[in-house]
Amino acid sequence: MIRLLAFLIVVFALGLGFAWLADRPGDMVITFSGYQYQVSLMVAAVAVVAVVAAVMILWWLVKSLWNSPYTISRYFRVRRRDRGYQALSTGMIAAGAGDGALARKKTKEAAKLIRSDQEPLIHLLEAQASLLEGDHEGARQKFESMLDDPEMRLLGLRGLYLEAERLGDRNAARHYAGRAAAVAPQLAWAAESTLEELTARGDWDGALKLVDAQKSTRQIERDAANRRRAVLLTAKAQALGDSDAAAARSAAIEANRLAPDFAPAAVAAAAALFKQNDVRKGSKILETAWKAEPHPEISELYTHARPGDAVLDRLNRAKKLQELKKNHAESSMTVARAALDAQDFATARREAEAAIRMDRREGAYLLLADIEEAESGDQGKVRQLLSRAVRAPRDPAWVADGVVSERWAPVSPVTGRLDAFEWRAPMERLGQLIDSRDEAPDAPVVAIEAPDRPEREKPVEVIEHAAPASAAPAGKQAEASEDHVRPVTAEAFAAVPEDAEAVEPAEELARLPDDPGVDPDEEAEKSPRRFRLF
Repeated sequence: MIRLLAFLIVVFALGLGFAWLADRPGDMVITFSGYQYQVSLMVAAVAVVAVVAAVMILWWLVKSLWNSPYTISRYFRVRRRDRGYQALSTGMIAAGAGDGALARKKTKEAAKLIRSDQEPLIHLLEAQASLLEGDHEGARQKFESMLDDPEMRLLGLRGLYLEAERLGDRNAARHYAGRAAAVAPQLAWAAESTLEELTARGDWDGALKLVDAQKSTRQIERDAANRRRAVLLTAKAQALGDSDAAAARSAAIEANRLAPDFAPAAVAAAAALFKQNDVRKGSKILETAWKAEPHPEISELYTHARPGDAVLDRLNRAKKLQELKKNHAESSMTVARAALDAQDFATARREAEAAIRMDRREGAYLLLADIEEAESGDQGKVRQLLSRAVRAPRDPAWVADGVVSERWAPVSPVTGRLDAFEWRAPMERLGQLIDSRDEAPDAPVVAIEAPDRPEREKPVEVIEHAAPASAAPAGKQAEASEDHVRPVTAEAFAAVPEDAEAVEPAEELARLPDDPGVDPDEEAEKSPRRFRLF
């Protein structure tokens, strides 16, 4: 377009020039070798223009003839290159589609038409074709050859990393990721794998530097970076708790500043402050975290902030936590534990029952059983509460990739992923009755067997009563009239037949003196024993 405009401008200028000469007639006289030549000014101008044009055309012809061999060879070279790039493009598409045969064919065709040192993508296509054909050894060799080329080095490291991940060699994968991260820290896959390696060997300072690099290159958002820093600083504080109290305190306080609602950071910061007798500041940190989300570790550390406190002082501190977060099951259980230690059984029982009403779970029933045993020693009621605890939902715990831990950890023990642990209820034990009729009335009912009860639970005993006299043989009535005691397992709960009828109080059943009998609500839950899943 610009050339066309320039050409039009030149033509227009020439036209104006000739028009100007035509309006001003004159003669031009040239004397040469004794002869005198006289022409008009217009003819002279036309002759000059014609001579210049002829010279230019002659120069173009000479130049074209001189460059014709190069022009012809360049034409065929460009045509060959275009065919090679077309083959390369088709091969990459075939590799992406999973067509190994076509990818290999186009690889050979592109290698013939294009030199591999001029187009590195040929190496990538060849490696992809090898992977599609199952030749992983050949692909690894091709990726290793890429390491010598600065332009292809990151691509080779990426290929070797994926191959190591496929083989399950995490050490080799992290090695290649570390080399890639050293060259290009902006690569997300390299940074993540290197971060896992650093956290696995406890290099918290190196991991913090890498997170800062990710934040500066905007690989992760600011909130995500602050969360990661809080997790890493909390892990660093826990690691330095016994060796360097000052560094542990600094790291824990910074972690709590970045994530005030992160319970492990708050616990680590408060514990470091309590060691330095700064009870006021440590308690304030725990109170802030408690308001965000109550946690048993927070309540345990808060109530025992001063080791020399009496049990009543700990009870008052527990009640203060309850005031900060009212109508919460964890608050009620905190007060119940402190009241049990203070032998205030009425308060302990009231708060434990309130916790059950707000959140029916295993720990609340176990706490209520401890209160019952300490106050009355009624083993029948204790066994009844323990049996309810067996069937109640489990308490929240630190869970990561299916692993349940009593303590928080910065990385998953299964995958090595950072910040994998979550505070939530573990998967319900098999045999747990989960009634979802109100939410999904058409959901199928699935009966599943229950596994063995956890070893930490106390054994529950059930009384096998004698059959009625009319149903037992005469020679065995005396033997059948005696009660037999046997331990109850989770299988026993799941083995109740569907057509079993509830035991009526009118039946002739022998009970121990301390057995309170079957609670009506408990009896309604037993029949029939069919189980539902979410």
